[in-house]
Amino acid sequence: MLRSDAAEWLALVMEEIIEPDRKIIDTHHHLWTVPTPWGRYELADLWADTQSGSGGHHHIEKTVFIDCHSNYRQEGKEALRPVGETEYVVQVAEASRADADKPTIAAIVSHADMALGEAVEEVLQAHEEAGQGLFKGIRHMGPSDTTGSLSNPASTEPCPYSGEGFRSGVRTLGRMGYSFDAWHFFLQNPDFLELARAVPETTMVLNHFGSPLGVGAYAGKQDEIFSQWQRDIERLADCPNVVAKLGGLAMIDNGFGWHDRDLPPSSDEFCAAQRRYYLHAIECFGPDRCMFESNFPVDKLSISYHVMWNGMKKIVMDFSEDEKHAMFYGTAAKVYRI
Repeated sequence: MLRSDAAEWLALVMEEIIEPDRKIIDTHHHLWTVPTPWGRYELADLWADTQSGSGGHHHIEKTVFIDCHSNYRQEGKEALRPVGETEYVVQVAEASRADADKPTIAAIVSHADMALGEAVEEVLQAHEEAGQGLFKGIRHMGPSDTTGSLSNPASTEPCPYSGEGFRSGVRTLGRMGYSFDAWHFFLQNPDFLELARAVPETTMVLNHFGSPLGVGAYAGKQDEIFSQWQRDIERLADCPNVVAKLGGLAMIDNGFGWHDRDLPPSSDEFCAAQRRYYLHAIECFGPDRCMFESNFPVDKLSISYHVMWNGMKKIVMDFSEDEKHAMFYGTAAKVYRI
């Protein structure tokens, strides 16, 4: 839950921007016009974050909006209700082009129920028509947890990835030239692996490293979970159709506990805590199949935008210029066809 003093708390740690001229595509953010556990988050809020920093800001040139059940249609055919989100974000994207000094929303990843199988084509066509060239793919989430100890909403039902109808839907998505974004917990990484193997013709984007957990029933088990996660990431990287998003590890359920501190983390603290996840994923997938994300405003519960990007830049400081460009810009431009 967003703390009442969030803005003042995050402002307690301000940093000068590292490599301020590096062009970045932020591959994962949300927008909400109604109150959520993360507050409202509209274009002005996004721009306030992208322009933040001491003495300057990161060069966020473009962003990718990711489905978050925002502004769905309230009536009409159930399967088509998520198209309302695309309609809404298209309007925000148009507004984002009004200021050349601020990032534009250059791609939209919406939602459609993959369990519809081949019938999902109708929904995808509606997104395509509504998207005015910005619609690039679908996210259908699959987090499953039976412990009841997590803050993020998770289904107690099994992960849907193994259903034949679901796989047929993902296959249809790829046939139409769109990508599939997946968010789930580390527990479902094997399910995602089987999906990626079953539908090799569709580009799959693993969100948030496959979310290793560290609270509730998973508290105190981070090293054990990390070892399991490492092995799963290695296997996922063997699937050439899978791309990894690097970020989204500052959610409360990841277990770093920053949201409860008197001071938010610095970029050095961020690096110390999370470097091993980033470097392992990059080693397995390679820079050309990795892309950085902010996951804002969800990760904003724990860390400020400019500090997080400083941390990610520090983690890959020793990589070549071409490798860094791939992770901060090139991979996203290719996957989302920006």
